[in-house]
Amino acid sequence: MNEHGVSPPGRPKAKSAPSGGRESHEVGERGGLIGLRVWRQFVAVAEELHFGRAALRLHMSQPPLTQAIALLEQRLKVKLFDRTKRSVALTPAGTALLPDVRDLLQRASALPNQARAAAAGELGRLCLGFVSTVGFALLPEWVRALREHHPGVQLELVEATGDVQLQALERGDMDAGFMLHSPGFAPAGLACRLLSSEPLVVALSDQHPLARLTQLTVADVLAEPLVIFPRRIAPSLYDAIFALYYGAGCLPVVAQEAIQMQTIVNLVSAGLGLAWVPHSVQQFQRPGIVYRQIVGSEISPVPRCETSLVWRSATARPALLRCMALLPSVNP
Repeated sequence: MNEHGVSPPGRPKAKSAPSGGRESHEVGERGGLIGLRVWRQFVAVAEELHFGRAALRLHMSQPPLTQAIALLEQRLKVKLFDRTKRSVALTPAGTALLPDVRDLLQRASALPNQARAAAAGELGRLCLGFVSTVGFALLPEWVRALREHHPGVQLELVEATGDVQLQALERGDMDAGFMLHSPGFAPAGLACRLLSSEPLVVALSDQHPLARLTQLTVADVLAEPLVIFPRRIAPSLYDAIFALYYGAGCLPVVAQEAIQMQTIVNLVSAGLGLAWVPHSVQQFQRPGIVYRQIVGSEISPVPRCETSLVWRSATARPALLRCMALLPSVNP
């Protein structure tokens, strides 16, 4: 054996068994995927270009290292090193492989920290559903806070109505959802955290005669046709609006149904009717639209709507629980 750790040509090589048989098992046909130990050995030899020094670096004897590299080449069916009496050099295949192996080892060494970060909720991916009204203020501010405090958590945001969100939560396709509802909403089998509470206001075309008034009563709007969302989207809120009319002895006249709140407001601007919308929708300023507060009474109180985060508590990811701490308090 010369100073480069290479046996002279023609001299039969000793059949030294690798320590504990680990190397042969990790690169042998029965070993499945090639183990990280062997890749570390490859990198050590590639960087030292000397089997003796590489063995010292790896705290092992040289013969098992030599055999491990030979078995690796046999397994890959590719020569990784050119060996002469005086030198060891990477082949083109070995040179091409080295950066990827270094990257593999670096990513593998990061896995324990990543696992701990995921368990602590600092790392992960969340799929969240949201209704359009949440997109006006609550959602953008929360996402901004998440990026600042928990940059390792990636969000997939899906705009969806409440009924679609409940189905996705039941299937496990979503981690949580922001939903609009009336007070007292309690989805079966799901956890629910109240985020905001606000009154409903009326959206009117600016050409409507009632638009000249700065404040309206319930009696002013009872006879007006409605533009409203389908009941399946938010049944509790739909029923609360209809209960207002029923309580006043009226049957609401639905002129048009639409799913998205922006679409409802756009239809109102075209003169199809008026719409009951959350107070926060007033941030959606569209030409041709005015918003008016409604003065209720003990007999006919104006309905309120709430926004809540809903999730399956039994399967909540640590990242979701940590990120929930950044959600705002209830704003009655």
